[in-house]
Amino acid sequence: MIRKITMGVLLFVTVLLQCIVFQVFSIASIKPNLVLIIAVSFGLMRGRTSGLLTGFFGGLLIDLMFPGQVGFHALIYMWLGYAAGFCYRIFYDDDIKTPLVLVAAADLVYGLYQYLFAFLLRGRIHFFFYLNRIIIPEILYTILMIIVMYRLLYRLNQRLNHTDKRSIDSLV
Repeated sequence: MIRKITMGVLLFVTVLLQCIVFQVFSIASIKPNLVLIIAVSFGLMRGRTSGLLTGFFGGLLIDLMFPGQVGFHALIYMWLGYAAGFCYRIFYDDDIKTPLVLVAAADLVYGLYQYLFAFLLRGRIHFFFYLNRIIIPEILYTILMIIVMYRLLYRLNQRLNHTDKRSIDSLV
């Protein structure tokens, strides 16, 4: 129960940071994708189901913050969190390279998804312009943020695992 409440608060704060606070710190109207970092990190640290649920609820919160189609972001974050969960077995806690590469790849897929469904279907076919001006700078900004955030997320996950273990031991 503590894990669910903590994850809910973490997702809510992350969405508020991404949608409100980082609008101020945007560089050329590019902001880091913090919900993607959370979904991929917890998919990597906890497995496919955790990545799927974290991505879905984080994306749903983003969809509810902005008018438009509900489920657009929830679907892509859910897929990316689930895909990151496949790397759960090769996860090493002291190595930041795996989460860095996974978040960069997930952000590239997210950018291509955004381009395909938000721009290409509207007739805007300037892919390389979108790649150079939006996708690549967002990937770099998100990579910079995961370097800052990853250790905090890892410690939070360890603390939640320790709390879960204590609660299970108290039941036995």
